[in-house]
Order: sequence, then C-alpha cells, then structure tokens
Amino acid sequence: MTVKFWRDDRDDKLFFVELVNPPVNAINLAVREGLRDAMLAVQATTGLERVMLMGSEKIFAAGGDAREFDAPPVAPHLPDILAMIEASAIPWIAVINGAALGGGLELALACRYRIASPKAQLGLPEVLLGIVPGAGGTQRLPRLIGFAAALEMITSGKSITAKAGLEAGLIDLIDAAPMQAALIITPADLAAATPVGNLPGPKMDDAALAKTNAGLARRAKGQIAPVKATELVGLTSRTSFADGMAAERDCFLALRQSEQAAALRHLFFAERGAKAPADLANHMPKIIDHAVVVGGGTMGAGIAHALIRAGITTVTIETNEAAAKQAAARAETLIEAGVKRSLISPQKAAEIRSRHSVSTDYASAANAQIAIEAVFEDIAVKTTVFQKLQAVMPANAILASNTSYLDINSIAAALDDPSRLVGLHFFVPAHIMKLLEIVKGDASSPSALASGFRLAKQLGKIPVVAGVCDGFIGNRILARYREAADLLLLHGATPAQIDKAMTDFGYAMGPYEAQDMSGLDIAFANRRRQDADRDPNRIYVRIADKMVEAGRLGRKTGLGWYSYANDGKAGADPLVDALIIAESDHAGINRRHFSDDDITKRLLLAMINEGALILQEAIAQNAGDIDLVSVLGYGFPRWRGGLMHYADQLGMAAILAGLKDFSTENQHIWQPSQMILDAAKKGCDFASFND
Repeated sequence: MTVKFWRDDRDDKLFFVELVNPPVNAINLAVREGLRDAMLAVQATTGLERVMLMGSEKIFAAGGDAREFDAPPVAPHLPDILAMIEASAIPWIAVINGAALGGGLELALACRYRIASPKAQLGLPEVLLGIVPGAGGTQRLPRLIGFAAALEMITSGKSITAKAGLEAGLIDLIDAAPMQAALIITPADLAAATPVGNLPGPKMDDAALAKTNAGLARRAKGQIAPVKATELVGLTSRTSFADGMAAERDCFLALRQSEQAAALRHLFFAERGAKAPADLANHMPKIIDHAVVVGGGTMGAGIAHALIRAGITTVTIETNEAAAKQAAARAETLIEAGVKRSLISPQKAAEIRSRHSVSTDYASAANAQIAIEAVFEDIAVKTTVFQKLQAVMPANAILASNTSYLDINSIAAALDDPSRLVGLHFFVPAHIMKLLEIVKGDASSPSALASGFRLAKQLGKIPVVAGVCDGFIGNRILARYREAADLLLLHGATPAQIDKAMTDFGYAMGPYEAQDMSGLDIAFANRRRQDADRDPNRIYVRIADKMVEAGRLGRKTGLGWYSYANDGKAGADPLVDALIIAESDHAGINRRHFSDDDITKRLLLAMINEGALILQEAIAQNAGDIDLVSVLGYGFPRWRGGLMHYADQLGMAAILAGLKDFSTENQHIWQPSQMILDAAKKGCDFASFND
C-alpha cells in the first residue's frame, strides 16, 4: 500500500494520511489512487476536524515519477486530486517532515495549512527536467508568496530551506515536531486559513520579470521550460485561477513529450544509474576515513577540500616548506569561500579545518587507506611519488592517480604491486565538479576499483569507469573537438565565429574561450608530450603553438585567442586573425566562409565519431556514461541529453552521411567508425549500447 489512511482511535476528530512509497514517496499512479481513496474516505466520515497529511520516513514527497512521463497520463490526475483537497470541508494540514519537491510541494500548497521541520527542503524543480509544474505550482505559489519570489523559485528550479519558506510565507510554522504542532492548531486558526487557490492573483512585477528574462537569456539559452514557466507565472496577474490552471496543464502535457524533456530525463536516470560495473558487485570496497593528497596546487587543494568536507581526515604532502605554506593557504581560502557563500557554517568550518594538515614528510601517509597524487603531468614525476608512497603506506592501501591523460598502465608497471593503482580523474574545481572518471588499468584490482566507486559516493560525485587510452573518455573527445576546430580555423573560420556557433548550440563557452580560461600553456605542454608518438599523417595545426610562443597564454596574461581589457571582457584581436591567415597561407589553403551550421555540424560529428570509437574500443561501458562525461565534465548542453543521446536524435543515417561528406576534408577526423557503419546498416542507435 503506497498511501495509508486511518481515523485516530484516541481522537475521532483526527484523520491521518501517510504517503508510503520509498525511497522518495514519488507521486505515481498508485499514490494518486491512494490519495483519491483517502479523500473519498474523508468525505464519507462524519465528525472530523482535520486531516493530517505526512510522508513516511524522512521525506514528504519528492514529486512525480519521471518513469511515467514517457507514457500518456492516466487518471486520477494530480490536479484533480489537489482540487478536491483544496475544496475539502475538512481542512488538510501538510506535515512536511522532509523534502517537499515538485508535485510534493504542489500537494502541500493544496492543503489549508503547512508545518515543516527545520530540515525540510521546498522547491519546484520541474524546469530542470524540461517541464513546468503541472498540478498548480505556477498558479498557487505566486498567490501565496508573491510574483517575484515565485518566479525565482519556479524558473530556477532551486529549492529553499524551511526558514526561507517561512520568511516568504510558503509555510505557516517551523517545528522540530511538526506533527505535534499540527495537532494543537486551533479550530479557529484552521477555519481562518484561506485555500491558496482562492487568494487573489499577485500584482505584476515588471522589474522581476525583466530580471528573470535577462537571466534566462544568459543561463538558459535554448531551453523552453523556463520560458514557458515565466509565461505561466505571468498569467496569475491577469487571468482567473481556473484559466491559469488550464493553461498550466496544457503546457505541462505538451512539454513532457518534448525532446528536451526526454533528454533531461535521460540524464536524470543516467546520473542515478551511474555505478560500478557488475563484476565488482562481490568485491568489498575499502572504507576510507584517512587519505593523503600529494600536491597542494589548485587541483590538489580542491581534492583535499572535497575529502575533508566528506568527513575524511586528509594530509596534503608537498615538496618543501614554502610549497607546504602555499598549500595550507589554498586550503584555507576554499574553506573561507564556503563560509562566505553560506555553504559552510563557521562551526562546520572549524570542524573541516581540524581534519586537514599539510606535511613535507611522506611518513605522514603511513595510516592512510588511500593516496591521491595531483602533481605535474609527467610519468617520471608521478612514478617517483608512488614509489615513495608504497614505501610507507600499508600494503593494502590504494594508490590513485589524478592524471588527465597519462598511461595508468605505465605508471603501475613501476610499482611493487600494480594492482593497487587506479585512476581517479577529478575535474576543476575538484570540490565542486560532480564528475569523477575512474580509470581501470590492466592490473587494477577489483577491490581498488570498488573502493574508488565507494569514495565517489562518499564525495557526492557521479562515477564513470573508463579504460586506458590517451585522455580516457572526456579529454579524448575534447582533443578531437579542438583538432576539428583548429582545422576550421585553418580553412577560413575565426575563433569568435566558432565560439559563437558553439554557444548558440548551448555550450557556456566555445573552445577558444575555454582555452583562454584554462591557459594555452596547459594544452601546449600536452602537445609536447605527444610529439614523439604523433601520427605523421595527421594534419598538425601550429596556430596554438605560435600563440604560446608569442606569450599569449589566455586570460592570465591578458592576451590569448582574444585580448582582455581592464574590464576583463574578451575582444577580437587583429593580430590573432593575421597569425591565422599567415598559417593558412603557409599551408597553401584558400580560406572560405563557413556558416554557423557548417561549424556546429563538423565539430559535433567529430566528437560523436570519437565517442563511437570509445565505445568500439570498450573505453566506456556504455553510451550513457559518455553522455554523463560530456555534460558534467565538458559543458555539453544538459538539455540536449549528452553527446551520444544527441547523436541518437540526429539519427545514425544522418550521422553517417555527414561523416562521409566531411571525410573528404580530413579522413582522420571524420572517417566513419566501424561502429557507426555497423549501426547504420543494422538500424540501431547508441542507446542500444547501454547496459
């Protein structure tokens, strides 16, 4: 039974309704039927004074069941049930004992009174799944908390605390024992509570609307749901509640069948399905409560911060006292930033500080269960670090490399026990980015890999397993993206044009803006590493090398692909254009015009083809993992579902035709992979390669 309901044996004026649909009390068909039956039972019972609505365990309700969204809606529909609750002669009280999100918050809004525990979270995150609230959220919330506050909550999809909800007027009371508090509400107070749907619509706030539209143009370019949500909130100022509800429902039903909603649901399930390979199920992971990070630079500091935030005692090891002092300062900066942004309380900050120390002595690693190196990308340097670690750490301790590109197998070969080594590729900033590539070396033990996945869970990361190759999954695809972009530069495009095409597609930054942000010297050093093994048949574009040789390293020098004035804004630089044209002339290339569509097609097909090769070589477990890496690590627009999901939307026939067309320009970038040839012949898609 997903909904329990009963009349109180001790006080026959009380009626209880409890949602029991673990783990999050999702409001699926069974729950909707249970709520309808509970409502009918209330109507059939005489002498009642109040109905207490609560969720089981530590959650109220976390919204609808996304698994139902691919099928037509089935009655009873949630808006109809909520209308019955709102119109009930017996007032319903929402006892919000945990998260009330999406349909869960809409359910609470239909109640006459709302009491929350201090730890409750309140929100309408529907836009994050490509839809809008579909059971009155856009119409009730503005009537309760005002136009501006509701608009912010609905269009951002962000949840708020119980305290913020009380201040906004979303809930009536906060109490550590919300059920007890609900029991002592006076009948007079209950009678005085107006159903939210009966409240007048809010006054239009033109300033809030303009601010929201400007924000959406910046952070939600191309996304439909936030725009539609804005329009629906606007209706509350100029239409009746009934008309607004009808418009909301129509919009909800249309959006849930859209490509964007399907893409976002795909990622939703991919994130929750990210897990260790099945062959690790029987291997016990190591419980990690003591860790070592070697290297206290930007990456090392971020990794250490993630560890101590997760409750893991961590030592950062540096080469000398000066470097150790700098590492300690970086660690403190991250803690202070968390406090300043209210992500960490001062009390929590003190606790976190106590778990971190900095040392120059490798003996400080003696009690750690794992050591993670975050030093310079050089095999010799990393090998030396691990040889020092294995000399002092327990024989069963895990050794992990944060390398972005290097061969895990080569590093492991220098160890006494190669099975101890696993790749843990974090992304900058390591304490914020949710993606963690877990690199499986040829000798990596199941226990080490299982422990890597457990650590990812401890840190709140989404793990993706990758095989060994240059760049693993994400950086390998990124390399092909950049190679294709550089070829376009050589043949006639400009950095600004390429960046605009990709930001119009949905990326936050184009490839050249991103290089300026990270520093051109980083990619330069990686290219020098590859010089000895580079395929001489591949076209090598020297433009980026020339930029570095000229001292143009990006934002940190004020000059890169763009020039940066004192205000930090990027501006086109004629010197860069001249350098590019000179390289085209040197290569004997007649430059030509590329449309934005030409650019996006070439770059996307280059990445898709590389993704297919990664699947073909079993570097990634499945297409969904590549989607996670592309979105969480490399800025592929989330609302397009990830690189391989987007490819499936294009269709294998269209992909193959485009690759064949572009391969006449460069076979090494656009020559169709065997997987794409086979998939097009069989009529299957990349989703079929998911577990």
